[in-house]
Amino acid sequence: MAIQWFPGHMHLTKKTIEERIKAIDVVIEMLDARLPGSSANPMLAQLTQGRPSLKVLNKQDLADPERTEQWLAHYNALSSTRALALDASAKAATQRLIAACHELAPLRGGLAKPMRVLICGIPNVGKSTLINSLVGKRAAKAADEAGVTKAEQRISLADDFYLYDTPGMLWPRIIVAKSGYNLAASGAVGRNAFDDEEVALELLDYLRTPYAHVLEQRYQLTGAAAQTDEELLANIARKRGALLSGGRVNLQKAAELLIHDFRAGVLGRITLETPLEFADWLAHGQKLDAERQARKDEIETNRLIKFKKIPRPPREGSR
Repeated sequence: MAIQWFPGHMHLTKKTIEERIKAIDVVIEMLDARLPGSSANPMLAQLTQGRPSLKVLNKQDLADPERTEQWLAHYNALSSTRALALDASAKAATQRLIAACHELAPLRGGLAKPMRVLICGIPNVGKSTLINSLVGKRAAKAADEAGVTKAEQRISLADDFYLYDTPGMLWPRIIVAKSGYNLAASGAVGRNAFDDEEVALELLDYLRTPYAHVLEQRYQLTGAAAQTDEELLANIARKRGALLSGGRVNLQKAAELLIHDFRAGVLGRITLETPLEFADWLAHGQKLDAERQARKDEIETNRLIKFKKIPRPPREGSR
């Protein structure tokens, strides 16, 4: 089942960004370093087109260092784009952002031409934590759940540096199925928009190849790579005591435990996608989406043809 989540306040955020971007010098897009491709909002790319972009791979302390380097190289190769990896809660690291913004917009600065920066990203990616680290006080609400920030905020980092914070925003339709599951696993999707067991099984289906050792170490398993995702989830339930009456496994509880362990980083440093993997997923998703649109257009065309062929009764008084 495809995962989608676009509540009403996200539509308002889209409108706000459309208006605000006219006066913005640099766009900071916060990404989750564990899923840098899936957490990059394609709608934000359209809304902020033409503005210098700073991609911030947050939660790098939870991500696979080798894969983080691959993603930094990928984004730094793009035009008018810089990429940094950091932990938003570390104040020293966040100061690099200010310098990076000035590098992207060297003609901005000073009271006559203050730097105006828009910070955006998906829900629960760490924007509020980053802002609080930059400001040095609790300027923005932060919580480990999606959808905490609901309105735009303007924050002065200096007399000539303004930061505009926007609520976390996904996009109306996620065409990359794997991205939907990765976003749900990371906590970017509202709790009622996905099924824990389904997300956990997709997570295990990916982890059992590059990160089998992680699963084996955390849950005292053997031969994780050779097991199916269903077998792994059942074995995790047994190892963690997630059992029902009669010794039956509680898959719902096991799924919740696995998702929690991934989000909290207790599984280890994991990244759920490489640039090449995501490019393949995106190409497949675009192909399926084009086919879906073609079917939709065909249905609409046939409907119009049928409608035109329906005989209409003559008007009263006509011959």
